[in-house]
Amino acid sequence: MASKRILFIARSELVSPLHAQFKAHDCQAMVVDDRLSAMKVLEGRKADLVFTLPSLPGYRAQDLLDAVQESAHPVPVIVFTEKGSAEEARYFMEMGAQDYWLCPLTWEKIQAVLPEDAPATGPAPGRPAAQGDPRDVSIIGSHSSVGRVLALARQVAPSKATVLISGESGTGKEMFARFIHAHSGRENAPFVAVNCAALPEHLLESELFGHEKGSFTGAISRKLGKFELATGGTLLLDEISEMALVLQAKLLRALQEGEIDRVGGMETVKVDVRVLATTNRNLEQSVEKGEFRQDLFYRLNVIPLRLPPLSQRGDDVLVLADFFIRRFAREYGLGLLRLSDEARDWLLAHDWPGNVRELQNLMERAVLLAGSGPIRPVHFLLDGQEWSPELSQEGGADSAALDAPSMPSTTSGVTIDADGRIPTIHEMEMHLIIKSLDKTAGNRTKASELLGISVRTLRNKLGEYRKIGMDIP
Repeated sequence: MASKRILFIARSELVSPLHAQFKAHDCQAMVVDDRLSAMKVLEGRKADLVFTLPSLPGYRAQDLLDAVQESAHPVPVIVFTEKGSAEEARYFMEMGAQDYWLCPLTWEKIQAVLPEDAPATGPAPGRPAAQGDPRDVSIIGSHSSVGRVLALARQVAPSKATVLISGESGTGKEMFARFIHAHSGRENAPFVAVNCAALPEHLLESELFGHEKGSFTGAISRKLGKFELATGGTLLLDEISEMALVLQAKLLRALQEGEIDRVGGMETVKVDVRVLATTNRNLEQSVEKGEFRQDLFYRLNVIPLRLPPLSQRGDDVLVLADFFIRRFAREYGLGLLRLSDEARDWLLAHDWPGNVRELQNLMERAVLLAGSGPIRPVHFLLDGQEWSPELSQEGGADSAALDAPSMPSTTSGVTIDADGRIPTIHEMEMHLIIKSLDKTAGNRTKASELLGISVRTLRNKLGEYRKIGMDIP
C-alpha cells in the first residue's frame, strides 16, 4: 500500500502532536499556512486528503474549496476548527467540504477517513482506510466494573444486535465501540463514526443517508452517506440523544428495514450495517420528556452497556496514568518517566469529573513539563499554581516548594490563573520550543529536529514570540 499523503493548512501546533503517529503509520504529513503553498501541493497532486482551518492570515478555506471543485483531480477536504458553529458547518459542507470537525485532531479520527490506497492519481473516494490489525483495540484497566462491561461487549460483539453505550463524558464510549467492531467479524470492513451533535438536522440527514446531485444548494454531485460508506462494517452514532425527532423517524426505518433513501433520491438503497450508539444522557428520561422516540430507544437499547466513571475504577487510575505517560513520552521523543509517590496519592484522591479524558490531558501536560522526571503534583499545574521551569529538575525543589507558588520566568509563560485557566497548547508549544533551544545551546537546526518541525517553522515561531516581547536567543 502506498504511503498516504495528508496536507494540513493550519498552525503547526495543532498538528505537531500527531507527528509520531504519522511516522509510525507511514503517512506523509505536510503543514502549510498559506494558500500559495497549499495550491502548489495540490497542483502537483502530492496530497490525497486535505485538512484546513476556516481561515488564516491571508487565507480562506472557501477559496481553496472553490479551487478543489474546479480541479480535474479533486481531493477530499475536511474543515476543522477550534471553535465551531452549526452555521459554519452548514456553510462549508454546502461549499463542498467532505466533513467538518472540532479540535483536537486525533489519529483515530484521521485514520478512519484515509483512503484505502493512495495512488499517484489521487485517492479512492469516500472509503475509510484499513487500520492495520483491526483487532488491535485494547481497553486499559482491570477493575471489576470495567471487566463486567468488557465481558458483555465481547460476548455480543459477533452478533448484529444494536448496542447503546452510555456513560459520562470522557469515559471511553467510542473506544468500547471500536472494541466491539474489532471483535465483530466485521473488523476488516469500515468503522464509521458520526457525531450527531455536530451538525444541524438537514446536514446530518445528508451526512447519514447521502444526497443526489442538485437536491439542495451546493449539492454539485452525488454524495454517499455514512450508512453506505459503512456497508459491511459498523456505524457509530455518537451523542445520539442530540438527533432531531424528525430524523429519528428516518433512522428508525433504516434500522428496521435495512434500507435508506438519499436526500433528493428516487431509489431505495439496501445497506448492511451494524449500528452502535453512544449517549451521556439518560435516554429513558428523554423519552418521558418527549425529546426522544420511545420506539427508537427500544430499537437501539437491545444491548445496553453502561460505562463506570473513572472515580469508581480504583487503581485503574494509576494503570491508565502509566499507560498515558509511556504513550506521550514516546510521542514526544522523551525518556522514561515515572510518577512520584505524591503524584500517585493525588491521582487516587482526585474525583475525576472529566473521567479518562481529563486524566489523559493531565498526563500529557505532566510529561511535557516534568523534564527528566519524576512526575510530581506540581507538573499537573493545578488550580492556583504557577509554573517555574526550575521545578522540572529532579531534586531542584524541596517538598515545601512544590506547593508554594513561584514567579513565572520570562521563558515559561505558562501559568494557571486564579480562576483555574488551563494552559493552552500554544503556551505549551512556546515552552517546548524554548526548552529545545536551551538543550541544543541555541542551535535551531538541532532544536527543530528535536521538535519534529522544519527550521522555517521554528524561525517563524520565534518571530511571533519576539513580537509579543519575549527575550528569544
